[in-house]
Amino acid sequence: MTTIEAPAQPKRKTLYRGDPGMWSWALHRITGVTIFFFLFVHVLDTALVRVSPDTYDQAIETYKNPLVALMEMGLVVCVLFHALNGVRVILVDFWSKGPRFQRQMLWIVLAIWVLVSAAGVGRQFFYLFTEH
Repeated sequence: MTTIEAPAQPKRKTLYRGDPGMWSWALHRITGVTIFFFLFVHVLDTALVRVSPDTYDQAIETYKNPLVALMEMGLVVCVLFHALNGVRVILVDFWSKGPRFQRQMLWIVLAIWVLVSAAGVGRQFFYLFTEH
């Protein structure tokens, strides 16, 4: 009697299988941490105004360069994704039909995110390259 062996499964190098929901989960955490660090720095540099107004003015001057403008654009993209995906997560958790439509909601969120991010980043590029 012979037995048929199942083919060996290839070893996975990551837990992520490429499913959009898993990437959405990971990006939600990454954008949340990014926003947290921005808020931390923002609170610290704003607190400088009470300690030393001159130091605060110097800190604000360092932010007036193109590299920081690009970082601000990245922050806008992160905040928009985190907010829109957060609404999707709330709907999945609290809407009885949410789990059934979570994939469709993800694609809707991504479409809205791309459109709104493009508008926001476009506006920031406009201000970056023009005198205002």
